[in-house]
Amino acid sequence: MATKLFTLPEAALNKDIKLKGRLVKVIGVIKKQGKQLTGGWDYDKSIIIPYTFAKTIYLERFSDPKIMVKGYEHISNTILKDELEGVMRSIHRLSPTKESDFALNDLNDISKEVEAAFVGLNIGGAIIGGISLIVGLFGVANIMFVTVKERTPQIGLKKAIGAKRHIILTEFLLEAAFLCIIGGIIGLGLVVVLAVILTKALEFPIYVSVANMAWTFCICILVGIIAGVIPAMQAAKMDPVVAIRS
Repeated sequence: MATKLFTLPEAALNKDIKLKGRLVKVIGVIKKQGKQLTGGWDYDKSIIIPYTFAKTIYLERFSDPKIMVKGYEHISNTILKDELEGVMRSIHRLSPTKESDFALNDLNDISKEVEAAFVGLNIGGAIIGGISLIVGLFGVANIMFVTVKERTPQIGLKKAIGAKRHIILTEFLLEAAFLCIIGGIIGLGLVVVLAVILTKALEFPIYVSVANMAWTFCICILVGIIAGVIPAMQAAKMDPVVAIRS
């Protein structure tokens, strides 16, 4: 809010703004903290005013009030919620047989629901990713078989002038791994672009972690080696005379 009104948050201090026709002085700016995905108050888009002053410009009965409570660190949310329910029922003078006419929302409960939803998404993503890896593995293997077929005379010539089996094997394994790494880089680039688009659309920062990028490259190399091992062994076992004549 301070950025929208005064461009720089520091410039908002001790300035007057008009609120419902009343001039109020800005005495502080809350540090930017973002909005919680699982609920909570969006302080970045809020103006905090004293309760007594708020009652003079807003009708309290139409304000749909909410009370936010934070317990001590050594108090669990379950105990705090039970204590709050007892206090609220006492204030509302509800008998034990009556249902509560208020609601208590625990952010941890919302977090658990969101986590449960993400578990399903993660499982679905893992299945789709696994199928994609298998399809990609066969695709790279097919490319490597074609490459070995096209380079048969070259392989025979290399072996004729002294190239060892492990040299030919390593050459094709590296080529297969390189193909998968290129695919991984393209995929990561698309993910980064998507993360930037979603960040701007949702106003919620989405990052691609370094650990995930490292895992991506490791998986790419592993898939490349698995896909290229059979074509590479086929190339390494070729008879140089037969290969040159092909």
